[in-house]
Amino acid sequence: MSLAARDATHSNIFKEMKDITFEQTISHQCGVTMNDSVEARAIAEFMGQKPGVTITYQPAMIRIDGSGKLIFKMDEISEYLGREMTAETFEVNSSTHYGRMVRIDDNTVILFGNMDEMFEYIE
Repeated sequence: MSLAARDATHSNIFKEMKDITFEQTISHQCGVTMNDSVEARAIAEFMGQKPGVTITYQPAMIRIDGSGKLIFKMDEISEYLGREMTAETFEVNSSTHYGRMVRIDDNTVILFGNMDEMFEYIE
């Protein structure tokens, strides 16, 4: 289990089983698990500044989770990182994702939690 699972409030995001309620609802969550690297840490730190984004650091991985959609802009991440970040480098650092991932162009990768929103990008 993660030693540092936090959201924007820096509070622990994990709950005890007695505090979990199971509901038959559709989740609009989305996220990506990245292999721990300099690039992945920069992406996590940058995305962690956005509202509704939760970052979980594991020994060899970093999870970036959100609700609705997560927009990864390579030019913004490049500026934060201090060197070029490409969509290809983003994909290489990604171990897995959940939600629907769409690469809009060379600068933008979006993860959608709601499949209906993703349909506008399919030709």
